[in-house]
Amino acid sequence: MVNSNVKRSTKRWKAQKVDPNLSESLQQELKIHPIFCNLLVSRGITTYAEAKSFFRPSLDHLHDPFLMKDMGQAIKRIKEAIENNEKLLIYGDYDVDGTTSVALVYSFFKTLHSNIDFYIPDRYKEGYGVSKDGIDYANKNKASLIIALDCGIKAIEQIEYANQKGIDFIICDHHRPGDQLPNAIAVLDPKREDCQYPYKELSGCGIGFKLIEAYAQASDLSFEEVIQYLDFVTISIACDIVPITGENRVLAFYGLQQLSNKTRPGIHQLLDLAGFKKEHISIDDLVFKVGPRINAAGRMGDAKDAVRLLISEKVEASNNASNLNASNTDRQKVDQDITQEAMDIIANDNMLQEKKTTVLFQPHWHKGVIGIVASRLIETYYRPTIVLTESEGKITGSARSVVGFDIYNAIKSCEDLLEQFGGHKYAAGLTLSSNNLNAFIEKFEAIVSNTIDKKLLTPEITVDANLSFTDINYPFFNLLQQFAPFGPQNMKPVFRTTQVVDSGYSKIVGERHLKLSIKHQGSQTINGIAFGMANYIDVVKKGNFDVCYTLEENEWQGNKSIQLNVKDIHLR
Repeated sequence: MVNSNVKRSTKRWKAQKVDPNLSESLQQELKIHPIFCNLLVSRGITTYAEAKSFFRPSLDHLHDPFLMKDMGQAIKRIKEAIENNEKLLIYGDYDVDGTTSVALVYSFFKTLHSNIDFYIPDRYKEGYGVSKDGIDYANKNKASLIIALDCGIKAIEQIEYANQKGIDFIICDHHRPGDQLPNAIAVLDPKREDCQYPYKELSGCGIGFKLIEAYAQASDLSFEEVIQYLDFVTISIACDIVPITGENRVLAFYGLQQLSNKTRPGIHQLLDLAGFKKEHISIDDLVFKVGPRINAAGRMGDAKDAVRLLISEKVEASNNASNLNASNTDRQKVDQDITQEAMDIIANDNMLQEKKTTVLFQPHWHKGVIGIVASRLIETYYRPTIVLTESEGKITGSARSVVGFDIYNAIKSCEDLLEQFGGHKYAAGLTLSSNNLNAFIEKFEAIVSNTIDKKLLTPEITVDANLSFTDINYPFFNLLQQFAPFGPQNMKPVFRTTQVVDSGYSKIVGERHLKLSIKHQGSQTINGIAFGMANYIDVVKKGNFDVCYTLEENEWQGNKSIQLNVKDIHLR
């Protein structure tokens, strides 16, 4: 039954601020709708040349890979290994970024060197990052050079262990380094303080791409040999939630074109199984349809299956995709059950409800889905969240944050209670002893409580511009689409229209959703969809309200139209 007692949204609407002088100056140069100039300025684009580069991404805009610290040493060592027919082991993390990184680097060097293998650590037996088991595998199989992707930046002890066995390492990582770097042949990471590489936000697979780009450049290979792997890079950019700015935007722009051309059998088998029907693939399609299925391999079984799918030919791709899709179905059931259990724990504990953080531990929870559960809990209890379980005699967990709060720094402040941790501003992993669990929960809560701006505990929607319904037409929409690909730091623009009224045809659909038919100051009627907002039906029917939304194209029975994807409704 729909609850119709909603009076107003609990979300904050924050207007995007831009310098009106910069916007006006840009408008005089570009001669486009002022709203688009505001959108450009808010993205740091203030000149005609910058706008041209933004709207017309070019592979010529990519930076020289040899600007990355240690790139020369890395290429020299790989060349030496290939010339001496040494065995290469391509090693990567078990998530989407790691498996696409391995698929990319393995596929590229496989065309040049047959003495090559790949390795993905077992999430449950080995945990995150470079493991001694992986090094032992390399030693047993006579691999003398390991290229580690999307991991390794903090593997101080593991690299020393490899060095003792005569195994060299090249580390390609994009996570924050610790105080000490591993003693590897080369450490490629733009986040190194001594690395002058101009763009700092590459994904792990993006670092792998720069490695093969550098190798091709040093070996007089065609750039075509490198760009054929942009689909892997784009999947990693989308699913690792890195900013879609600078180089990432260029790589994603061309990678999406490649993905839409269906050049990689395994990826498109996954899309088919996910019911994908559209002509063009977007970042969202990768995040919601491809990413979970690739991740399911490592969450529910063996992440090597994901790599096998990514590199498979057409004949074997179908079976590989079916296996991953089945794993994803299993994963969905497990994470739904754990999420419900976690929600029940919070609902029955008043003290937990009053905290500034959520930290939950149950030893039986499935390690492969606790990150997903943490994200789902934030949807209801909007605060920094850590979900913990037991694995290999230790407590291990995944952390997720709210917009604007650096959870990595908060966890780092508790490092005296941890055995291992790593990650980003908004997502991290950690391991600790059961003896330190209660002390960690208390300290983490205290640190967050003392450092978080209280307003960050309420979800915020950044509104890019006010828009009249009379401005919504296909010329406007088509130019808006040129801001794509959308993602972090280049999100799909959110518009606000005030004093909106129902046309008389708004209704609840599918029990939980609201299909809107609304007007604004005598404008044409425009349709919209508000997912999960059926309880706003009375607000919509009663009178004036404000609405914020993104614009999208809806196709029904061959007819296309622009509709609103409503993010929130405010009662006036």
